[in-house]
Amino acid sequence: KFGGTSVGSVDSILSVKKIVEAIEEPVIVVVSALGGITDKLLATSSMAAKGDVGYEREFSEIITRHLDVIQGVIPDKMQRIEVQKKVMSLLDELGNIFKGVYLINDLSAKTSDTIVSYGERISSLIVSNVIEDAKLFDSRKFIKTLKQFNKHIVDFEQTNQLIKETFNPLPKVSLVPGFISSSKEGEVTNLGRGGSDYTASILATALNARRLE
Repeated sequence: KFGGTSVGSVDSILSVKKIVEAIEEPVIVVVSALGGITDKLLATSSMAAKGDVGYEREFSEIITRHLDVIQGVIPDKMQRIEVQKKVMSLLDELGNIFKGVYLINDLSAKTSDTIVSYGERISSLIVSNVIEDAKLFDSRKFIKTLKQFNKHIVDFEQTNQLIKETFNPLPKVSLVPGFISSSKEGEVTNLGRGGSDYTASILATALNARRLE
């Protein structure tokens, strides 16, 4: 699992590439959002909910940060344009959600969970295009949560079964966004602060991994 600082800059992402490509056995790589992005998404949401138009400036900084990283980590021009397109499509969705929050001055827990999920969804998309032969997975499809006492907790029975099905056979390099999950109704949920470590632990346990780092 690589946390925010490990995927926080061009140099650190290139280090991740080097580390992962040197591993000979199959590996699952779990990544957090780019360093500082989760806090920025929360701050931007809060500004939008208060009707502060300054949220647009914060949002444009989020866009610039991701585009700068893509520019630095993907040397191949065609591939870079392709990744920029996919990332911009996610950022457009995110921009529409922020706009909605701003217009109605309201931020529900469900909307907040959805907003924060974009950090990991975008970072995993970028990193999966940097590491050779990496296959990108969507953890919302196999980490399932139940609601108990107003908190989302992992439904291990369903999660373990889905993980075993998803990673059979196991690719050489699997790339998974940390932190994010979904309810059985398909709504985006998350595993809370430190959630990416938790994602890696859930995967390692379900697949009986030899090592968790």
